[in-house]
Amino acid sequence: MKTQFTTLLLLCSLVVFGQDFDKAKVVSKLAQVMDRNYVYPDKGKAMKELLQAKLKEGQYDQISTKKELAAELQADLRSVINDKHIRVDFDEKRVSAIQNSDPNGGRKPPANYGFESVEILDGNIGYLDLRGFMEIRYAEEVAVPAMDKLIEADAIIFDLRKNGGGSPSMIRFICSYLFDKPTHLNTFYWRPSDRYSETWTDPSLVSKTKEDIPVFVLTSNYTFSAAEEFTYDLKNLERATIIGETTGGGAHPGGPMVINQGFYVNVPQGRAINPVTETNWEGIGVEPHIKIRANEALSRALELAKVTISTNQK
Repeated sequence: MKTQFTTLLLLCSLVVFGQDFDKAKVVSKLAQVMDRNYVYPDKGKAMKELLQAKLKEGQYDQISTKKELAAELQADLRSVINDKHIRVDFDEKRVSAIQNSDPNGGRKPPANYGFESVEILDGNIGYLDLRGFMEIRYAEEVAVPAMDKLIEADAIIFDLRKNGGGSPSMIRFICSYLFDKPTHLNTFYWRPSDRYSETWTDPSLVSKTKEDIPVFVLTSNYTFSAAEEFTYDLKNLERATIIGETTGGGAHPGGPMVINQGFYVNVPQGRAINPVTETNWEGIGVEPHIKIRANEALSRALELAKVTISTNQK
């Protein structure tokens, strides 16, 4: 009996030890990271002060697991500004990948670089179900033949209803098929380096441009980040008809930064500035031209595409 009790006590000790970590170091480093890098300095400072105050008051003392602490810290940061790009998590494998400069940051990339389905539908309507905007340098072998096929259609439907974002480089590449001349798509302001960067289409990147091909973009409330930028860019350049639901509302790009002890935070370090509206879709999303339920968007787009093609051929 004594042996069993000793074994049980040892196991309990191991469990407690397994959850043991220095919360103060995690909180203090996170406060520093947000203060120095968050896109709006005043909000970054407010995040730092909130975390430091809660740490000093012992409000994190009762948290027993790393996942619980990550969730609490994320909620605290978002209480200052509800930026959906802010994410805090504990994931040792992902932290290792980030530290080793994994291009996907430890996340599994979407199959076929996000090009889920590329079809020419009845009526010569091109259809692309795109699940992510991957870096074009990695996805070129898939993206080029897909877009070369679609640009031969009489209309194109871009389905972004299950697209959570990605890289502006893919936005630039796809949009380069849709404009005959270099066109200013977007500007980013980056807080850490205090600089601006611009994204323009480049006809020399693609096999063919068709500035008059009708374009339809399908959205849902899941559509987010780079997928929203693509939608917002084309909407405000009056280059596409947007059909579906208002998008998620994330216009502050950034990337994961390691805290310590297996914790990391996704820090929004920049903000989009559209050359037409001089603002962005942060917190409000992109409003579609035709607002209907996401599961009805494709059928409506097909109807409109057929009518448009018929009108153009008269």
